[in-house]
Amino acid sequence: MKPYFPFSALAVAAALALSACGGSEPAAQQAAAVPADAITRNNVTEPQSLDPHQITGVPEINIVRDLFEGLVETDEKGDIIPAVAESWHSDDNKVWTFTLRADAKWSNGEPVTAEDFVYSWRRLVDPNTASPYASYLQAAKIDNIDDILAAKKAPESLGVKAIDPQTLEITLTAPVPYFPKMLYHAATKPVHRATVEKFGVKWTQPEHFVGNGAYKISKWVVNERIELAKNPEYRDAAAVKTERMVFLPIGSQTDDVARYKAGEVDITDALPPEMFAKLRAEHPDELKISPYLCTYYLEINNQKAPFDDARVRKALALTLDRDTIAAKVLGRGEEPAYNLTRVGTADFVPYVPAWTKMDYTARIDEAKKLLAQAGYSEGKPLTFTFLYNTSEQHKKIAVAAASMWKQALGFVNVKLENQEWKTYLDNRRNGNYQLARASWCGDYNEPSTFLNTLRSGNSSNRAFYQSAEYDALLDKTLDADIDAAARSELYRRAESKIDEDAAIIPVYGYVNARLVKPHIGGYSTEDVLNELPGKRLFVKQ
Repeated sequence: MKPYFPFSALAVAAALALSACGGSEPAAQQAAAVPADAITRNNVTEPQSLDPHQITGVPEINIVRDLFEGLVETDEKGDIIPAVAESWHSDDNKVWTFTLRADAKWSNGEPVTAEDFVYSWRRLVDPNTASPYASYLQAAKIDNIDDILAAKKAPESLGVKAIDPQTLEITLTAPVPYFPKMLYHAATKPVHRATVEKFGVKWTQPEHFVGNGAYKISKWVVNERIELAKNPEYRDAAAVKTERMVFLPIGSQTDDVARYKAGEVDITDALPPEMFAKLRAEHPDELKISPYLCTYYLEINNQKAPFDDARVRKALALTLDRDTIAAKVLGRGEEPAYNLTRVGTADFVPYVPAWTKMDYTARIDEAKKLLAQAGYSEGKPLTFTFLYNTSEQHKKIAVAAASMWKQALGFVNVKLENQEWKTYLDNRRNGNYQLARASWCGDYNEPSTFLNTLRSGNSSNRAFYQSAEYDALLDKTLDADIDAAARSELYRRAESKIDEDAAIIPVYGYVNARLVKPHIGGYSTEDVLNELPGKRLFVKQ
C-alpha cells in the first residue's frame, strides 16, 4: 500500500524546527582526552547502574556486556554460541543441563562455577533486590518463579541447581524450546557474591569491581566517561585485541557527529535525521546501516485517566501518522510499525489491523466518534502529558505526534515533558506518567521477548495493561502439543489483542545507522540484536 502523508509538510517542518535546538555537552566532557589505545563509543547517557540486576536500558547493557559473560553469548550474526557454558542439552525442553568451562574465571582469578549462577539468579528474583527484570525468569518458566515473585516461596526454591562446580541444572514448568536463546541477556549474567555482599550498592565502583567479562572497570567519571580495561583473567583474553573501551554520555546527536568528525569518537550512536542524507553522501564507507530488533512505541498508562478508557487510547492510535514520522521526521530507513513485535523477528507473522486500510479522513472521523463517546469535545478537550527522556530525536517525535493529534482532532492538548534518563525510567516504572515514549529491543530473537512485556504483572509492563485473554494466548504458546506454526498464530492473535485494546501505540521499527571510523574492525551489520561487544572490535593495523 502506497504511503499516504496527510500530516502536511509545513507542519512537519514546524515540528522539526521547534525541536532542533539541542544543548551542547558539558565543557569538561568536550575537552576530555581520548586514550590512544582505546576504541571510543557514544553511549548517549550516564548509565543508571552497572549492576546486571538493576538495569533495563540499552546504555547500561552496552557496558555490562563487556564486563560480564553469561552461559551463552552471540556471534556477529546474532546466533547463540557457547560462553561460560561450553555445551548444553535437554531431552524435553523442560530440564536443561549446562556444562561450564573449567577455565572460566572472575577478574580476581577465582573460578566461575555453577553455584555463581545459582546465587545470581536467586538474587535477580529476590523481592529484596527489587530488580526491574525479575520477571525475565518468569518468562523462561523456571520452576517456582511465580511463587517467589509473589513472596510465597523463598528465592532458594528457584529451579536452578549446581550439580557440581561445572554442571548447572535448570528445571522449567513448561517446555521452552528457545530457552538457551534467552540466556545471553544481561539479567542472566553472573555476579561475584563475595564482592556484592561486602560492598553493597558500591560493588560496581572501579576500586571494588569483580566481573568475568572481557573487560573490567578502570575509570568512572560521572557524566563524563566510563573506561574499561582488558581483563587478563578472562577465559579468552588472547582473542581480545583492544586494550581499552571508552563510553561517552553524549546526549546530543549533532554533538555526537561533531565529535566523531573531530576524531574524539570512533563509533557514533544514532544519527540526526536532518543530517542523514548529507552524512551518507560525505561518508558512504563509514555509514553502517543494519536491521535492528527494536520497536519504538508510545507507552500508555492503562490505569490512569484519561487512558483508563480504551476509546481514548484507540483514538490516538488511529490518528498517529506513522508513515510521516518514519519517512519525514526520521528518514533513515525506519519502517512504520503496527505491531509491538518488530517485523523480521524469527517466526513472527505480523498482524495487519483492519483500520490501516482506511483512508486517513475516515480514521479521523472514527477517532472523533470515540472521543465523543468518552465525553470529550471542544468544550471539554482531551488534555494529557507526554513524557520523553532528554533527546533531540525523542523531542522531534513528541512534537510531531502532538501536532498530528491537534491538527486531526482539534480538541487535544498535549503538554510535552522531558526528563533525564534516570528520572524518566523511575517515573515510568512507578506509573507516574500518562503517556510516554518508549522502546523495546529484543532480549532474544523470538516474538515472546516483545509480547511478554505486556503480560499482567510482568515487571517490564510499564503500560500496566491487564488482560486475562492476552495472558492466556501467551500461556498456550508453551503447551506441549503446540508446534512452531501454531505458536506463530498465537503470537499474531496476541498482537491483534494489543491492537483491539490499544494497550500501546507502535510507531516504527528501528534500523541501526552509525558512523564507524575506517580504522575500526570487527563491526558487524548482520546482527539484528545489535550486540556490539568490545572483544569483537579492534583497531586495524
